[in-house]
Amino acid sequence: MSAKQILAGFHAVGARLRQAPETIDKLYLDSTRRDRRVQALHDRASAAGVSIQEVDATRLEQLAGGLRPQGVVATARAGTLATHVDDVLDKLEDTSQTALLLLLDGVTDPHNLGACLRTADAAGAHAVIAPRDKSASLTAAARRVASGAAETVPYIRVTNLARTMRHLKQRGVWLVGTDDRAEKSLYESDLNVSMGWVMGAEGTGLRHLSRQTCDELVTIPMHGSVESLNVSVATGICLYETLRQRG
Repeated sequence: MSAKQILAGFHAVGARLRQAPETIDKLYLDSTRRDRRVQALHDRASAAGVSIQEVDATRLEQLAGGLRPQGVVATARAGTLATHVDDVLDKLEDTSQTALLLLLDGVTDPHNLGACLRTADAAGAHAVIAPRDKSASLTAAARRVASGAAETVPYIRVTNLARTMRHLKQRGVWLVGTDDRAEKSLYESDLNVSMGWVMGAEGTGLRHLSRQTCDELVTIPMHGSVESLNVSVATGICLYETLRQRG
């Protein structure tokens, strides 16, 4: 039996309605709201055959369980996102797609994880990969910041990141790490290949073994006084440079 999930807010509920409306059991809407945004969500859910119930704000808060409902909560069955890197790569090979992966090394802040997931979804990345130890889990806070991306982008936590990186390389994925000590700019790198960006935590950067395992190290040009970028900002720059090169 599939686990139950609580989805709260327009982004999370709207993303599930677009991606897998059949997994939504019931949609709860604030009975006092009659604005266009709520009506659009109501119409989409109704067209998908989702059961809808109007409730008061107090009931919505109870259903949301600590998340910010924004007038919208849904109960749903867990989606069927990939749970292993080979599942992702096999599907990409079957559909002749060029892989775009994001590997997070030591990112422990759930807000940063959520922001990275949101950026990965926007850029069309196929999965986000992180080690089980010393990395953020998919908490309610991470899901809230992800704004629905936690329901669309597989977040795969692995036992050993360096070993997973070596496996990805064996499967033809080119791994590019960001390092402020690298001599090459990301704009000089050929990103029009199956690849994965390897991002370290803000401040500490990539761990030594992760850095060694990358195929290539690049830096993001910095012309101001700050020494580093937030990992989610750096992720956005790198992912969108990949999209730019791929046209």
